[in-house]
Amino acid sequence: MNERLIKIDGIEICTDSFGESANPAILLIMGAQSSMIWWEEEFCQRLADEGRFVIRYDNRDVGRSTTYEPGQPNYTFEDMADDAIRVLDAYKVEQAHIIGMSMGGMLTQMIALRHPERVLTITLLSTSNFAPHLPPMEEKVMEFFSNMGAIDWTNEQSVVGFAIGRSRILVGSKHPFDENKVSVLTKKEFTRSKNPASMTNHALLSGGESYLARTREIDVPALIIHGTEDPIIPYDHGKNLANEIPGSVLLALEGTGHELHYDDWDIVIDSIAKHTSIQN
Repeated sequence: MNERLIKIDGIEICTDSFGESANPAILLIMGAQSSMIWWEEEFCQRLADEGRFVIRYDNRDVGRSTTYEPGQPNYTFEDMADDAIRVLDAYKVEQAHIIGMSMGGMLTQMIALRHPERVLTITLLSTSNFAPHLPPMEEKVMEFFSNMGAIDWTNEQSVVGFAIGRSRILVGSKHPFDENKVSVLTKKEFTRSKNPASMTNHALLSGGESYLARTREIDVPALIIHGTEDPIIPYDHGKNLANEIPGSVLLALEGTGHELHYDDWDIVIDSIAKHTSIQN
């Protein structure tokens, strides 16, 4: 790992990188309540082996980045989108290929509209612009997250149990669920987190609506990757993004849920490698 702690504008952002800095840059933005370690090291290295400089980072309120009192996030989605640019600035990257998963994909759309001069391409995994006509998450997901108040965020076993339950409910039918991997990653995340309870702040954030209403204005090449059995952001959301963003390409992962499963890595990495070979 090549971790760095960036201190800028009164906040700290923990980052990590793979590959040669002279190569075209890929910035990875993870989803809500998840630190950068869910962009697994092998996945990042395989992207780097395609001739890319890969950067991942902890969003605010997860991992080693700045955290806020649970229930009191003092920032917006716009601030999080700007954090991505702060990371690029710290690495002296003028333009990058931005890849976002779930909430990270929402932020990626905002970045493409808010900072278009910094974006070469975007890749949107398991995400949405959350247009009002799109279907809601499945009831089993809402029921699961309604019980988050029972988690003891100071207890590793409690947090690991929550993560396993969350991951299990989000998987699709195609791939086996790897409970051991989730457990290992969660223990690593727990150990390196400043305040695990702060991750709940992501559910309280506001902002971004004015940008997500302008998805049609995104003017960079876009690759949309979405599982057909995603229970939290249903597949129709991915199809909608492909219809909204001019010239975009949709890669459907049959039988995949809200996950970046190891068995999908080959097609995902190959698709990203081809997509990020595009030069504006």
